[in-house]
Amino acid sequence: MIRTVHASDIGRVRSVNEDSVWIGATRHGYTLGIIADGMGGHQAGETASILALETMRNTLDGLQPELQDEALRDALSAAILEANSTVFKEASSDEKYHNMGTTVVAALMNGSIGYIGHIGDSRAYLIKDSAAVQLTEDHTLVNELFKNGQISVEELDNHPRRNVLTRALGTDAEVVADLAPVTLLPGELLLLCSDGLSNFVTNEHLGKVAGIHEIPLEERADRLLQLALLAGGGDNISVALLEHHGEAAVPETKEWD
Repeated sequence: MIRTVHASDIGRVRSVNEDSVWIGATRHGYTLGIIADGMGGHQAGETASILALETMRNTLDGLQPELQDEALRDALSAAILEANSTVFKEASSDEKYHNMGTTVVAALMNGSIGYIGHIGDSRAYLIKDSAAVQLTEDHTLVNELFKNGQISVEELDNHPRRNVLTRALGTDAEVVADLAPVTLLPGELLLLCSDGLSNFVTNEHLGKVAGIHEIPLEERADRLLQLALLAGGGDNISVALLEHHGEAAVPETKEWD
């Protein structure tokens, strides 16, 4: 029923890919997708994103089958909080990892029904009828300024402090993740991405490219990366796609680098 793919690129500016991305099936058949965009400088950012992703994968892989509604939500929330604890402890115990952290956006699906969880400015979109609807709200300074009426929508993309996060995973002992239910109808997709994609590719193009059902999911993911690279590739770029095909399909298990 749900087919999946992910892709990642270092971009044209960075010397290290601090994004970690994985999507596939858990032991008991849930579909799980995770993107973490690390911060704190080369080794620290890469370490934070890998730690967060591995912790969430390990925590969720043993979920009992057929969890529904609130149980699914609670499981995803607990995995994010466990990842936060893991990254924070590592950052606190080693000076070279001081202040490291990561964003995270994750989808945990039981068939076509599940939850999105996120911290930071990595995003989830619903792709429907070739249009992209943003499901997550960025935890950034500029988004807070915009909500408070201090800057205009035109200033959002060009503000000098647009990359400043107001919430991240692993930077504090306690953190709150945003969680929201999601349901995929046949033909609809979830798109998860780091800001290396969303900052360089418009919502219009995200929807049009991800929604091209006539080409394979892998090609759509690659085209999205190419669009970000053509726009300058100023950051690491990661994308994960989950598509409802309306038929039984085993999610493809992907390995992260």
